Amino acid sequence: MIIVVLQSNCGAHERALLNNLLAKYNTLERPVANESEPLEVKFGITLQQIIDVDEKNQILTTNAWLKLEWTDYNLQWNESDYGGVKDLRITPNKLWKPDVLMYNSADEGFDGTYQTNVVVTHNGSCLYVPPGIFKSTCKIDITWFPFDDQHCDMKFGSWTYDGNQLDLILNSEEGGDLSDFITNGEWDLIGMPGKKNTIIYQCCPEPYVDVTFTIHIRRRTLYYFFNLIVPCVLISSMALLGFTLPPDSGEKLTLGVTILLSLTVFLNLVAESMPTTSDAVPLIGVTILLSLTVFLNLVAETLPQVSDAIPLLGTYFNCIMFMVASSVVLTVLVLNYHHRTADNHEMQQWVKTILLQWLPWMLCMHRPGKKITRKTIMMSNKMREIERHNKSSKSLIANVADMNDDYRCRSAIGGGHDTPGRPSTVDETAASMPLSGTQRELQTILKELQFITKRMKKAEVEAEIISDWKFAAMVVDRLCLILFTMFTVIATIAVLLSAPHIIVQ
Repeated sequence: MIIVVLQSNCGAHERALLNNLLAKYNTLERPVANESEPLEVKFGITLQQIIDVDEKNQILTTNAWLKLEWTDYNLQWNESDYGGVKDLRITPNKLWKPDVLMYNSADEGFDGTYQTNVVVTHNGSCLYVPPGIFKSTCKIDITWFPFDDQHCDMKFGSWTYDGNQLDLILNSEEGGDLSDFITNGEWDLIGMPGKKNTIIYQCCPEPYVDVTFTIHIRRRTLYYFFNLIVPCVLISSMALLGFTLPPDSGEKLTLGVTILLSLTVFLNLVAESMPTTSDAVPLIGVTILLSLTVFLNLVAETLPQVSDAIPLLGTYFNCIMFMVASSVVLTVLVLNYHHRTADNHEMQQWVKTILLQWLPWMLCMHRPGKKITRKTIMMSNKMREIERHNKSSKSLIANVADMNDDYRCRSAIGGGHDTPGRPSTVDETAASMPLSGTQRELQTILKELQFITKRMKKAEVEAEIISDWKFAAMVVDRLCLILFTMFTVIATIAVLLSAPHIIVQ
């Protein structure tokens, strides 16, 4: 076997080339042939992954590769003079490289890039692609949480060179390169446009150039929909069932308070993910109830502790908490009405008109044996006026015993003398004539009948008043059921439809 060893001169050529290029190279020299002209640096970024969005601290953590290209006139050679060597890999600390940093960095070391070699070609073109984990500040707007979009900027620029010395040029008009992006479980990447800006800061009269990439992300709402919104809707629907329970069951108020407490416990789980914020006006309006603070605990954990906006979900939770708390208050009112009696409460006429006539008619409610219509309401009012007038014209005993004034009590007790033009009452008859034993017995029986009649009348009136209060409680219950059902449905639809997107994914 014959082995032929061919000597390669590539290593020697690269060594010689590096020695010649770096022998008189100054890493502090800006590599331009004319110092009056700026050095053009093409800048781009390749986004690999969104690692974390810390809403509470308002920090976006990403994995990205930077791409910087420029021409160094000091690093040019004729490839034929060095054995066809077309390019070199040189460590960045031996070359001049642009001091491009991320302005809005939140990293402890500020620069989160990994220093890689610079690829230098024979025409002086330099390519520097440092990867890195970037932590950038990002103003989180949680007005529409959890149906929110976030726009996080990554602002890059030279730290010491102004625009007259170093000119950053956007590598691609489309912005960042997303071809190798790894999808995130919580956020969808909508786009990453880039823009070149020239700004004159207050510190310096020279213009400074920066390239800003805006990462547009959208929260995926499937988790929040089934873990926050659906339980809240179910709890609110259970609160509506409290208005269907009869007051005598004894569980009406207990159910409302239990639901309120369960909602409070649920809110405590959410509150630590939602931020305290006040920069934007809430979706539906101002916070409806101070009990919002309980409900905001579950969401506040993942959102920033700022005061810029009230989240959409927080607004919805406010509405539901307001509804549940109000249902408990109105349940107490219903129970109060239901247990009122004639001894301690008198139903005012306007209460009768509203709760016993007009509201039942509007809600299509009827009492047993009584059909409430507009005609019956008007007739009832007229009959009440006639009855009041008749009672005022009757004598005392006639009102008590439900007799007519023309009833001749004399005939019942055996005679008597009537005053011309006016019938005699029992009291007048008894006082104007001597009484025999039989007549005294009849008078005693009449008094007993009057007493029994009064007691029966009083019992009937009390029973009627109690029945009126119970029916008024039923009317309030039915009214609350309808109003709170409408409120819950409208609030749910209004809040969800007002979100910029409600796609559950």
